[in-house]
Amino acid sequence: MTFQRARSEEQRAIRRRAILDTAAAMLDEMPVAEVSLNELSRRVGLAKSNVLRYFESREAVLLELLDAFLESWLAQLADELAAGVDAQASPEERAGQLAEVLSRSLAERVVLCDLFGAQGGVLEHNVSVEVVKRHKRSSLTRLAAMTDLVRRHLPELDDGAQLFCLMSLVSAGALAAYVPPPPSVLAAYEDEPALGVLHLDLRDALRTSFTAALVGVLPRA
Repeated sequence: MTFQRARSEEQRAIRRRAILDTAAAMLDEMPVAEVSLNELSRRVGLAKSNVLRYFESREAVLLELLDAFLESWLAQLADELAAGVDAQASPEERAGQLAEVLSRSLAERVVLCDLFGAQGGVLEHNVSVEVVKRHKRSSLTRLAAMTDLVRRHLPELDDGAQLFCLMSLVSAGALAAYVPPPPSVLAAYEDEPALGVLHLDLRDALRTSFTAALVGVLPRA
């Protein structure tokens, strides 16, 4: 697409939306690390200098997408937890159900996990203090929403719910870096299967991580 100069707030909002939508489409094709400002500019039909009128850097674009994806996921997670956690079950059973729902839900959203993994080490660099402050405020709001959701289905966590939510998102980002393994690693596993004994797919790895975390914060009888 090719844009004329934006002359109104509505037109500027359309440009911003086009940039975000284009970046989101790129993330369906490639990992966060491969999304470049040059390619984003080419695909959206704007000069790189014009893209920078709307977002100060590639990282600023991706931070805004992270927030949007996280908001969308939490809205869907509310329904998934309502359907997947039995309110009449014991705390231990509900903890297992919670871990199952979260692991399945996040494993289906590899792009979101990839963004989590890049957040601290990449995306929060090359951005201004104002962008960081805006992102952190939004992140705290999303974390509070997730904490409320988790506490609703497992109130026994009490103050441990926020820590569990924070660590679950960190774990999702870290584990997503290993999925899928690069071709050289897959070839090594095929050539010598014993090397892959500890390899798990993302959903299994997340379930194991979440279950272990819940065991640590769930109060003992």
